[in-house]
Amino acid sequence: MSTAAIAPLLYGRIDLSVVPHGTTVDADYIAVHVSVDGEGTRGLDIDLDSLEKAGFTSVVGRAIAFPSSKPPVRVAVGIGAVGALSTASIRDAAAAFARAVPNDARLASHVPATAEVSAEAAAAAIVEGILLARYAYSLRSELRGPVAIASIVLISPESQEDAVASGAATGLATARAAAFGRDLAASPAGLLTATRLGELALEIGAETGLEVDVFEKAAVTELGLGGLLGVNRGSTEEPRMIVLRDVPAGTPTGHLALVGRGIMYDSGGISMKPGDLAHSEMKNDMTGAGDVLAAMSVLAELGMTTAVTGYLMCTDDVPSGSALQLGDGLVTRGGKTVGVLNTDAEGRLVMSDALVLAVEEGVDAIVEIATLTGQALRTLGEDVAALMANSDDLAAQVSAAAEHVDEPVWRLPLVRSYRTELDSDIADIKNLGGPNAGSITAGLFLEEFVAGTPGPTSASRARRSPPRPVAGSTAVRLDSVFGCSFSSPSRSDAQAPADAVHRLLPPDPEPPRTRCRTPTMPFRSYWKPWRSSSPPGRPTPFVAASTGGPGSRCSSTRWTRRRCP
Repeated sequence: MSTAAIAPLLYGRIDLSVVPHGTTVDADYIAVHVSVDGEGTRGLDIDLDSLEKAGFTSVVGRAIAFPSSKPPVRVAVGIGAVGALSTASIRDAAAAFARAVPNDARLASHVPATAEVSAEAAAAAIVEGILLARYAYSLRSELRGPVAIASIVLISPESQEDAVASGAATGLATARAAAFGRDLAASPAGLLTATRLGELALEIGAETGLEVDVFEKAAVTELGLGGLLGVNRGSTEEPRMIVLRDVPAGTPTGHLALVGRGIMYDSGGISMKPGDLAHSEMKNDMTGAGDVLAAMSVLAELGMTTAVTGYLMCTDDVPSGSALQLGDGLVTRGGKTVGVLNTDAEGRLVMSDALVLAVEEGVDAIVEIATLTGQALRTLGEDVAALMANSDDLAAQVSAAAEHVDEPVWRLPLVRSYRTELDSDIADIKNLGGPNAGSITAGLFLEEFVAGTPGPTSASRARRSPPRPVAGSTAVRLDSVFGCSFSSPSRSDAQAPADAVHRLLPPDPEPPRTRCRTPTMPFRSYWKPWRSSSPPGRPTPFVAASTGGPGSRCSSTRWTRRRCP
């Protein structure tokens, strides 16, 4: 299946235009914002009482069209109180507008500008809301459902056309990233294997300027990624570690690592999941890896000044005669041994290897994104991601970013006394704690792999040979956050040694891998850089976020396709 088939919004053309207030627009439908005090009704030639009699209320989420033979047809869209407007409410209002007229592809909207929300931020929110409200994933032979958006016209407040155009371009980029992440999460595991995700990453890298290295099974073995290889043992699909690098022009303002869980299909392995509807959704256990790829695909467009390295740890977790067994022991990257008590606690095994690599790389902070664990879903539901961190500063920044994009997180404590739940009789640590606080013990497990090692931290250009140990970095565990959507499962098929504990030593030479390197695009400086305050030898700032499933908010012009050399 082609990349365009898996991620159609990446390649579909969307015409985006900005016109001054008072200009006649070329569109099928136009949104007219109506507040609780009746503002906006003059554009509809109808008063608020008449609208309410027709069943419309001006709260966010309500929209009603007024059929007419003359386009553009006006649509009353509720925005609540003007003084309470936020980017989230504007985004939701735009989504309600797009859903109210599902069969039309050419839409227009006025852009509000208030003291609370700038015209630029409002424009970005409107574009995101319209495009993501129309998002659909389908493998049907005949098209059904809402019509895809072909064009969006934004009517700017007076003298703010440039700000609106800038915001619209940002909204288009983030909407495409979110849709790409959703597409990857929704793709059946038989279509989107670890191998195929590596091929997609190479294609995306060639188009966006990302440096992409895809490590095949032989290279993964040479690097000593025992967690990834262990989970992969039962699969006929080989594992892949995909490393993405976005390096800005000039001196980076910091170095961030994103670690994404990439379990392409999670049956639970020998610890088999029940054969219910939830099991059929385990194709989306790779959402963390998919969302890291999607987010990094637009960093250049968004003007990131921080160097970002992404680690996608991809494999299946399936049973077979060669699968990982309960009671087995693994040796992860860096030499830490893990006793396996449950093969369905596999996400933390594959991510442990990536966390060690990120620390060796000398990053300033680590954000880990995964569908980890089911207990987080039962605690916080589908709309809130669990967040754990060893750095209050980094956790605060992630929480602020989550609030900004209306993807709420809730921080859970890393209760140190629970660490004894992970003590093993045969290994340094076991992969499962007791019956309670499963999300917290999962976070404590991951924290073990971001401890400081001797040497200085570094924000320099990422090395492409196996990194040598350097100082510890800060890490945060995000099981479903980062401004877009994140989730993850993995698919793999490596046959590991039969020993209960197999030791995989890192190589001296650079391991074989598939590589795609393209020139980096120019960057603009929108985003606040993050600098680590941890002294050398202290743990790397680390955040882990856990989500129950895919999807969320998170292009400007259509990307030019280039062949990967």
